[in-house]
Amino acid sequence: MASVKKTVPFNGTQEQEAKLRAIITELKDERGSLMPIMQKAQDIYGYLPIEVQTIIADELHIPLEKVYGVATFYAQFALYPKGKYKISVCLGTACYVKGSGDLYNALMEKLGIAGGECTADGKFSLEACRCIGACGLAPVLTVNDDVYGRLTVDDLDGILAKYE
Repeated sequence: MASVKKTVPFNGTQEQEAKLRAIITELKDERGSLMPIMQKAQDIYGYLPIEVQTIIADELHIPLEKVYGVATFYAQFALYPKGKYKISVCLGTACYVKGSGDLYNALMEKLGIAGGECTADGKFSLEACRCIGACGLAPVLTVNDDVYGRLTVDDLDGILAKYE
């Protein structure tokens, strides 16, 4: 059975859509305009939900699959919103050996989301990363720009409480 990502419902505004359509109108006749349009769309919305991808596909008269293919191929694009607090757990070798996998699993359980998802209230999103260059502090996680190291699962409630 395929995993279905839980995410906050799409709530784009008319102003955002007007901005997106203006950008598409401005750029659509330029060669190679899909990537710049998608980048600007992500700047407007913070991510590229299917609703935004559909507008882009319809306006450019290209298949939705092409837009989706680009969105999923390039790491710069996000299909799901990021939370106010972006939690990133390092799963690089040094961190993983010291227990970051347990931290990641515990955070999924505590937040009720899987990796790549955002809590329903939009407060937290969770993702894995490969290495943040703080191997001496392994295992490490970040919350936005804050770095936490030498962690155990028991430290997580205290860290999350700082952002409640």
